[in-house]
Amino acid sequence: MINLSLAAAFADTVLWIYIVLLVLGGLAGYLKAKSKPSLIASVAFAAALALCALNVITLNYAADLLLTALLVVFSLRLAKTRKFIPAGLMLSLTLATLILRHFQG
Repeated sequence: MINLSLAAAFADTVLWIYIVLLVLGGLAGYLKAKSKPSLIASVAFAAALALCALNVITLNYAADLLLTALLVVFSLRLAKTRKFIPAGLMLSLTLATLILRHFQG
């Protein structure tokens, strides 16, 4: 069994990596397609997730709720565009993050 503090550190590390990738994805969307909504949404979700990672938002499952909302958003975008990049990639990363945050080794 994995130590609880080690599990929490792993979950936080996974979340921080996802936050960086989320912002980079929004920035890429802005630079490639001049999509301000993409940049604004990615930064807003990243900021909220960062507050969860920093324990400013102390609701136990706040990060999971935000990730689930992102799963819905990226699923709808993938269904609409039928293109793996960027919605399918972000959907996959979001799902992996949600799973890995609860991985107990």
